[in-house]
Amino acid sequence: MLDQSIQYLKGIGPKRAQLLKQEMGIETIEDLLYFLPRKYIDRSNTKLIKDCFVNDYVTVAGVIKEVKISGHRRKFLEVVIDDGSDTLSGVFFGGIQYFLKLFEVGDMVLFSGKVDYYNTKQIAHPEYDFIGDSSDALHTGRIVPIYPSTETLKTHGFNSRVFRKIIHNALEITKQHIQEPFDSEMVYRLKLMPLSQAIQQIHFPATMDEAHQARVRLAFNELFFLQYYLHLSRQYIKETQKHSKPVINESLYNHFIHTLPFALTDDQKKAVQEIINDLNADFPMNRLLQGDVGSGKTVVAMIASMAVVSRGQQVAFMAPTEILAQQHYTTFKKFVPESIHVQLLTGSTPAVHRKAILSGLKEGSVNILIGTHALIQESVQFANLGFIIIDEQHRFGVNQRASLRTKGYMPDLLVMTATPIPRSLSLTLYGDLDISIIKQKPANRIPITTLAFPVSKIDAVYRSLEKYMDEGRQVYYVLPLIEDSEKLDLKSATATYEQLVERFPTKKIALLHGKLPNDEKEKIMQEFNNHTIDLLVSTTVIEVGIDVANASIIVIEHAERFGLSQLHQLRGRVGRGEHKSFCVLMYPDDISQESMHRIHILTSTDDGFVIAEEDLKMRGAGEFIGTRQHGQGIAFEFADPINDFELIKISREEAQKQVERLKDIPALFENIKRTHAMNILEGLRKKHILALLS
Repeated sequence: MLDQSIQYLKGIGPKRAQLLKQEMGIETIEDLLYFLPRKYIDRSNTKLIKDCFVNDYVTVAGVIKEVKISGHRRKFLEVVIDDGSDTLSGVFFGGIQYFLKLFEVGDMVLFSGKVDYYNTKQIAHPEYDFIGDSSDALHTGRIVPIYPSTETLKTHGFNSRVFRKIIHNALEITKQHIQEPFDSEMVYRLKLMPLSQAIQQIHFPATMDEAHQARVRLAFNELFFLQYYLHLSRQYIKETQKHSKPVINESLYNHFIHTLPFALTDDQKKAVQEIINDLNADFPMNRLLQGDVGSGKTVVAMIASMAVVSRGQQVAFMAPTEILAQQHYTTFKKFVPESIHVQLLTGSTPAVHRKAILSGLKEGSVNILIGTHALIQESVQFANLGFIIIDEQHRFGVNQRASLRTKGYMPDLLVMTATPIPRSLSLTLYGDLDISIIKQKPANRIPITTLAFPVSKIDAVYRSLEKYMDEGRQVYYVLPLIEDSEKLDLKSATATYEQLVERFPTKKIALLHGKLPNDEKEKIMQEFNNHTIDLLVSTTVIEVGIDVANASIIVIEHAERFGLSQLHQLRGRVGRGEHKSFCVLMYPDDISQESMHRIHILTSTDDGFVIAEEDLKMRGAGEFIGTRQHGQGIAFEFADPINDFELIKISREEAQKQVERLKDIPALFENIKRTHAMNILEGLRKKHILALLS
């Protein structure tokens, strides 16, 4: 029944069914039942128009007395209604011809929205609904769901009123067919609303609390089955990929730790121990190393690499850009003993060097290979690949990571990110990985002072830059665009570069952006690293991994155009040497209050995890999750990763219990893959996942 096409529902038919599939992805009755209202309007109590005042949010009902086009320069439609106590106008500034056909004098209509006054009481672009006879209980006298739609659907009559009717019909014929996936003990213990009741009340709640409880239940399902799949996946790997690994020579990597010119932080020590434990385990490591900017993840990766080399295996270290790969290569060469053969392979590696690297890799003399996407090319063959490190892993697709993993026999995997991720998202996005977190900064890191100024103070900023450059310091100057745009009123890197060359004629200034050839980008960064360049004008190509100790100032113009986490990453380019460092955020004089609040967050804390939580709250989970790894599109429909942390924890614990009870995980996991239940990673939350518990 739930699988049945919606075309068989009363009022739909084949053509409208095709339209719903195209526009909203609704194909089956079940899809329709899980089509979430975007909001609710409380029409259980309508107000008399005479009792409505400016700024009140109200629902009023009345008879349409007049439909007219008004306005001089800007035309708008006025729909005047009368409820016997007073009149009120619904005002529509767009779609005038559509609304002219829709509203007819004599119709009974509901308007909901914020009351304003302009010659008369009015509501601009009200939520509206037509009232038939008084028994039409779906649309008035209750809490009414408002559904998302598209312009195409609206022109074919699919407004909220129509959705309410067809969803009500679907509920009537399917309520006996909605299966409860959990046993009654679990539903009772967790105080969950029964599933069939939740689906009914997400659409037609008697109270707003009922709507909330229904959402919580559906969110739990969504989170539980995701966590169930992720736990199952982890257990599947542990049971099916068991193998003995060569023994690690602890003295080699411990000696390496003692030769470092600095002491590890407690967080680094803990992360190292967790990784070593995984390297010694009889199944492949799958671990995420998450650390704030400048927390020392690369050192942890080096120690882990030394441990793997000590057991006679090779290491592949993949970074998303040539600049970052070169940076890691330089760091490894600086600290790793000469007896360990480290090589760099990128798209711009000369053919003669590439040939020698590939030969050494294949016959085993190259111990550690650092590079970009070039590492996954077919010609790159390892003698004995035992460990893969992927930096800034969200920039690589699932298939790219998988293809690198096939180059060894069940190699251990460590993925790293310098983008702090709120714990609630870590549990959902990375539930299939063990997680190590480095929050502490090394003791030798000098705190960065973050300042914010309106662009009208730019001359004062320039004077400060000149002073610091005269003292021998170097400067990053970041802008959001490479070139000027007619659509956006923003300064570009190219125009600013020309302006700064004129402003600082005695200083060496360079321009860096993503469109430059790789060899030119590398040359510029090398010159900046060697202090041949005083001021580097750049786009966000420097966002991650650039480490120039003498660069102590970063200026970010149009700071309001960047996300909080991105600003924090950019700020992390400085503060890497012995000199006091500054991050200067420049913003327009007429900046909005919301943008100013974001900038204030940056100036008040340098804790990347606090910033990530704030970023999540301000941008919402959908946009924040946009930073996740490509190809793992988790789209939550009911769950709210910002506010559902406790629900995430509970669903994770319950899913883990269920998986631990299973006897034949490999067989079940293979069955899940065959029945496409892996689509849960795209937000699947319906009947297809019920088989997981059967």
